[in-house]
Amino acid sequence: MIEPFKQAEAARKVLTAAEDAEGRLDAWLTGVLAGEYSRSRIKALIEQGAVSLNGKVVTEPKKKVSPGDDVEIVLPEPEDPEPKGEDIPLDVLYEDEDLIVIAKPAGLVVHPGAGNWTGTLVNALIHHCGDSLSGIGGVKRPGIVHRLDKETSGVMVVAKNDIAHRHLADQFADHGRTGPLERAYQAVVWGRPAGLKGTIDAPLGRSNADRTKRAVQKEDSSDSREAITHYQVVERFQEKPDATSLAALIECRLETGRTHQIRVHMAHVGNPLIGDPEYSGGFKTKANLLPEPAKSVVSRFPRQALHAFLLAFEHPRTGNVMQFEAQMPQDMAELIEALRQ
Repeated sequence: MIEPFKQAEAARKVLTAAEDAEGRLDAWLTGVLAGEYSRSRIKALIEQGAVSLNGKVVTEPKKKVSPGDDVEIVLPEPEDPEPKGEDIPLDVLYEDEDLIVIAKPAGLVVHPGAGNWTGTLVNALIHHCGDSLSGIGGVKRPGIVHRLDKETSGVMVVAKNDIAHRHLADQFADHGRTGPLERAYQAVVWGRPAGLKGTIDAPLGRSNADRTKRAVQKEDSSDSREAITHYQVVERFQEKPDATSLAALIECRLETGRTHQIRVHMAHVGNPLIGDPEYSGGFKTKANLLPEPAKSVVSRFPRQALHAFLLAFEHPRTGNVMQFEAQMPQDMAELIEALRQ
């Protein structure tokens, strides 16, 4: 006999199936609860024994619902997150009951992991959002739907509940092909890409030489994934008589969102990002070709010169298209000013 799910009476809901009720139990409950919980969360609760159909506990999400059925569901309080909240300052651009938009500084890791179990953006969000986190998958945690590398600065959106998480995740999975999602980055690169604008269409996968890195792969490689980056030259620095330049400020817009995509793509076409410790190794000596103070500023620049300055998406509750911009960080602004001189 299946033991009933243990939970306080106040967390129970009893629902009666209407005359037109049909289909799977998990799908019906997801619809009746009007977006309070994702279907995956409902499915998990059913499998845990938290749902009764006509007084009997069921653990099969595919169980059929018929008109007049009584369905009782226990909705447990979200568990406390495993990472602990930490009082880390956040630059909040916008916040409501469903999501929070922040400008992430360079140097801040997004998610706890090996070598970075504390001091991350997730730790900061747990502390900042507190009880406004209604739970992602049953846990009071922020819903990370996209990431920026530790040393990349810029705009990020984070979900506060299951429904917002699912809606935003779907938009990022679609990469803006059919919706309003838009991501734009500013980068300072060595040289100047061919033409004033262009598209880099080159599949990416794990590097065979170093599995922590990414590399351009053949399309038929088992590890390759489609990756498309559109770029436009905004400004050229240290131009030479042959119409080339030693560096350039470019704007990139992503059609896909692969790990290290802009960094690998720009290195692939011969224009790696200034300061990139992993993909611009052969370009370090180029700083010697620059006059002072640009030479010193470039030599000391501690990270890849990449900033996610623009993010647009559809709000999961209102359907409104929201757009946010993060001001270029001081270190990149100083780098650009030095190159201009």
